Order: sequence, then C-alpha cells, then structure tokens
Amino acid sequence: MLYTAFGENLRSLRVARGLTQKELGDRVGLSKAVVSKYENALGYPTLDTVITLAAFFGVTTDYLLGVKNQKTADVSGLTDGQLNAVLTVIDAFKHGE
Repeated sequence: MLYTAFGENLRSLRVARGLTQKELGDRVGLSKAVVSKYENALGYPTLDTVITLAAFFGVTTDYLLGVKNQKTADVSGLTDGQLNAVLTVIDAFKHGE
C-alpha cells in the first residue's frame, strides 16, 4: 500500500538526515505527533504537505509516496562544468570506483 511506503520513505529520509520527528516537524511546519502518524501510516498528508516534504528532502513526490523508487538531485543553478563533475562522480559510484 502506498501509505505504508510513504511512512517508510519519510522515516528513512528523516533518519538519513539525522533529524528527530520534532526537528523535521519544526522545519516543515508539522507537529511531532503528525510526523509520527505519517511514519506509522496512522494519518495521511495533504497534497501540499507531500509537496513540502518532497521539496525539503530533495526527492520527487513519486519517490516519497513509493510510486517510483528513484531519487533525484536538484542541479539547477550549476554551470555546465559543475554539472559534468557531478555526473562524473555519480557514474563513478555506479561503477564502484
């Protein structure tokens, strides 16, 4: 079920950032209780909240909802040279270098 995936993905992203539920809530305008509800699939976010959380974590709403398990990175504002450097690093990670 997508709501379970949403909660699991939200928890995973929060923990990866080293944030408590309260810290995440403070940063995106939610209470600790609401973050807990979402993570445990006991409550479901509005579309606006899904968009806010996806933007905060730099992932797509599809990823956050568990529709597509591919993360993205915001590279807007980078020069072509910087973008090429980022792509080179990503390629190296993919090939285990």
